[in-house]
Amino acid sequence: MPSHEQLRELLDPVTTVLLTVECQQGVVGPDSALPELAKEARSSGALANVARLVAGAHESGVQVIHAIAERRPDGRGASRNARLFRAAERLPVQQLAGSTAVRVAAPIEVAEEDFVVRRLHGLSPVQGTEVDALLRNLGCRTLIVTGVSANVAVPSAVFDAVNRGYTAVVPTDAIAGVPSDYTPAMIRNTLALVATVATTDEVLGCWKRPRPVTRA
Repeated sequence: MPSHEQLRELLDPVTTVLLTVECQQGVVGPDSALPELAKEARSSGALANVARLVAGAHESGVQVIHAIAERRPDGRGASRNARLFRAAERLPVQQLAGSTAVRVAAPIEVAEEDFVVRRLHGLSPVQGTEVDALLRNLGCRTLIVTGVSANVAVPSAVFDAVNRGYTAVVPTDAIAGVPSDYTPAMIRNTLALVATVATTDEVLGCWKRPRPVTRA
């Protein structure tokens, strides 16, 4: 674990971006297509902690990107090369473009300066989306990854960020997966090997004394 000063340096608001992964109504909301995951995200406090981090980022001048997974009503362009995708096609709640299912879920607040990046295919919010180009244009060096799920999309985002040269930070209490004991195992055995792990309070503590933020 890094010291507070090391973490604070790593989380400089000028070069840090906060990414929320699939924190959308159709995934973590009350009418989720994945009720077990939604329940875990809420009961564990992970979704509330994502909201706290987003609020803290807004106050401190840290850029926020919300990554949303959606599909067209006709399914064109959607991935079908894994069992996960084929199962998603049969779920009672579909993540259809323009529907309430693909809106960022409460209690997370979306600010005017936030980016909302939508993808129609794949597992990762980084690979094959606008996220990487936005990060580079924003001068990002550190990417904080939050949201769901610890099973698939969160580790995919972390691996893709590291492979592209960013330093990944994972707030351990701001991600969720199923079953509940899988998330700490994933963090301990996988994510901690490639990312800096911290808690929501530790991240927010680094932003308590905001520094002037200037972006190109």
